[in-house]
Amino acid sequence: MQWTKQFKLSAALDQQTVRDCLKIWLIPKRIQGQLRQGRRIWLNDCPASVATIVHTNDRLTLQFLPTDFRTPVSSYQPDVAGAVPILYQNTDLLVINKPAGLKAHPNQPGERGSVLNHLAADLQTTGQVPYMVHRLDQMTSGAMLVALNPVVVPILDRLISTKQIHRTYYAWVRGHFDHLTGQFTDPIGHDPIDQRKRWINTVDAQTALTDYQVIQTTRYQTLVKLDLHTGRTHQLRVHLAANDHPIIGDPLYDDAYQSAPRLLLHAWQLHLTLPFTATAVTVTAPLPASFADLTQLDHF
Repeated sequence: MQWTKQFKLSAALDQQTVRDCLKIWLIPKRIQGQLRQGRRIWLNDCPASVATIVHTNDRLTLQFLPTDFRTPVSSYQPDVAGAVPILYQNTDLLVINKPAGLKAHPNQPGERGSVLNHLAADLQTTGQVPYMVHRLDQMTSGAMLVALNPVVVPILDRLISTKQIHRTYYAWVRGHFDHLTGQFTDPIGHDPIDQRKRWINTVDAQTALTDYQVIQTTRYQTLVKLDLHTGRTHQLRVHLAANDHPIIGDPLYDDAYQSAPRLLLHAWQLHLTLPFTATAVTVTAPLPASFADLTQLDHF
């Protein structure tokens, strides 16, 4: 098993070294070293070192082996194909519109019924398999990023950890806001009483930043757009609940959650620069029908 990536180099990389290219593409140093030591780098079909100077329109070829990666094999059991809408796809990744109630990934070996199981079935005819890089809570719907080979997994992980992948959410919450825009800054950690939950200003709390913008109001509820600047567990749910605006239908943080058919939280938009390119894409997952049905909201 191996993965070969070939690139036609752009003018932006002219006069750079191969090492510079690998660094710009966020290929981890450990993997760079293994490519170099294994002599698995070619320029215009000739063996090359990391010190080789490249030019516009050169062909750079890299060969990756399973030993380069911490998780080289994706072994999700295929489930029903066509169950998960695909919003964007290229040879390295895809973005899907995750339905609410569907788990992002299986919890046990051999388990089925998750996003990755359904994608494994979708991809069977292509020879590709899905790799987890981005999770959404089971009750959350919307745009979710999935890798299609192990080469891009550490690159996407790095983009996420350095906040170069921007995520925007919509949520219906209880109550009204005093200001149309603002930022929640309370640090988030483990709830000292309920191990399932997180809360603000706990002993182990870590920095958490969330921007909000009021989009629409009804008699008792508000639709807000939320931008994540950090990625703490339950961050949006906790920040809103701690400020007296729990997300409608949240079984952990909304005391009246049983009145709603689902958690009204949706990952609306994902913005990222595609690996190995300077191309930025924005992928939007349309709002579910439940978000637009104002006649039902007063009953939630």
